[in-house]
Amino acid sequence: MPKMKTHRGAAKRFRLTATGRFKRSKGWRSHLLTHKSSRRKRRLRQSTVVAETMEKKVRRLLPYA
Repeated sequence: MPKMKTHRGAAKRFRLTATGRFKRSKGWRSHLLTHKSSRRKRRLRQSTVVAETMEKKVRRLLPYA
């Protein structure tokens, strides 16, 4: 059976944590930033963990993570 391919788009977006969860960065911070509050933009800088309901999908995209 051939090797499974890693989804390259997902590989660039997700990192595995030491506890086995996936870390991701938040969206909504690319443009139209003038009307967003400083507090909101500051919170969007921080990374977060992928929701438990989505972990199975991410794991399928990254078979060797």
